[in-house]
Amino acid sequence: QVQLVESGGGLVQPGGSLRLSCAASGFTFSSYSMSWYRQGPGKQRELVAGITSVGGTNYADSVKGRFTISRDNAKNTVYLQMNNLKPEDTAVYYCKARRQWTDYWGQGTQVTVSS
Repeated sequence: QVQLVESGGGLVQPGGSLRLSCAASGFTFSSYSMSWYRQGPGKQRELVAGITSVGGTNYADSVKGRFTISRDNAKNTVYLQMNNLKPEDTAVYYCKARRQWTDYWGQGTQVTVSS
């Protein structure tokens, strides 16, 4: 059974940091590209960052220089280190696994940036 379980969300003040984790099981993690998406209140879901099976990364312009995506294939886990958080980063964050025409999604973790 495929599972993607996000964790690490919470409430943080502007300028603070969080590290999200997404633990995968039920598929060959190392063969999949992994991504983080987010959906803020009243907004469409958007791509935040992605990492390929060989480690290539890409980021949304809004998070470049602040967020870092990484993966640990030995632990079947993808991470999103988020620094200098802003109120506009408030959203539910989802991880996604993709290989060819197959997508798997997690259930999401809430990140709230507020003073």
